[in-house]
Amino acid sequence: MRRTLLLALVFAGLAGVVAVTLRLLTAPLPPPGAMLVVREGDTFATVAARLERAGVIRSAILFRLRARVAGRDRHLQPGEYRFAEPLDTHELLELLASGGPHREVTIPEGFTVRDVAALLERDGYGSGESFLCVAKDPEFLLAAGVPGPQLEGFLFPDTYRLTPLMSPSEILALMVRRFHDRFDAERYRRAAARGMTVNEVLTLASIVEKESALATERQVIAGVFYNRLHLGMPLQSDPTVIYAIPNFNGDLTRADLVRPSAYNTYMVAGLPPGPIANPGLAAIDAVLAPAETPYLYFVSKNDGSHVFAATLPEHNRNVGRYQKAHR
Repeated sequence: MRRTLLLALVFAGLAGVVAVTLRLLTAPLPPPGAMLVVREGDTFATVAARLERAGVIRSAILFRLRARVAGRDRHLQPGEYRFAEPLDTHELLELLASGGPHREVTIPEGFTVRDVAALLERDGYGSGESFLCVAKDPEFLLAAGVPGPQLEGFLFPDTYRLTPLMSPSEILALMVRRFHDRFDAERYRRAAARGMTVNEVLTLASIVEKESALATERQVIAGVFYNRLHLGMPLQSDPTVIYAIPNFNGDLTRADLVRPSAYNTYMVAGLPPGPIANPGLAAIDAVLAPAETPYLYFVSKNDGSHVFAATLPEHNRNVGRYQKAHR
């Protein structure tokens, strides 16, 4: 009798364990509006706990264990996830590895911070002013690892996967992190070998980016600017002057060229105080490995290319040929 009772208790206990286990393994029906935002740096344990609180899974511990066994606990993509129906563990892990709904946004080389803010506003990620406020926030710059007083130059031109709920600070921080990823130890070494800070490299690279339309000319243009800096000559770069003109209308005048400004490289020798745009990697590399050239001047041929000169008389002839004829 006692043995029968004991066996009955054992079977009842096992049945209870099985029932609880089956319940934990069965995906619940998520409550209406259930969602999850996974941000850069979130751990799998943190995400599992949020999923349990949101009613998407029954047990964070069991979910983590099954993910570990499946080798999927490191496949986690930042994104915004919404849940309308039950998902089993495999389906949920696949979803978390996908990044959820997102939009790809491309930041072109040579865009300024204002250009980036306007593009992101146009794509519905917040007002341009909200991005500009973040860009001027000293605490944000410090936290993002920007070694200077301005964000210009550190928003790396690339294609980004952005989710609808990302804030302006999260988006800009993502772009700065991408810059730090691309400006690697070897580029730091090459900058140091030239006696330049990162800010100086980006400043010159931003000018090269704005001046060069052809990839084949970037290193030559960088070499021209290095030659002028070495001789103490002003850079005389139109894009630096334009950068300091509010609401530039596209028509650079002689009056603009004598307008006092720290960015007016016709009037001030040396580099301007900081970058005038966000240069791409090719422009950065051109500055870190410029062409050795005798040239000190170049002028546009009005087709995207330039003609270069080593002397002022030669340059003046080129100007007469290409610019005066164009007018």
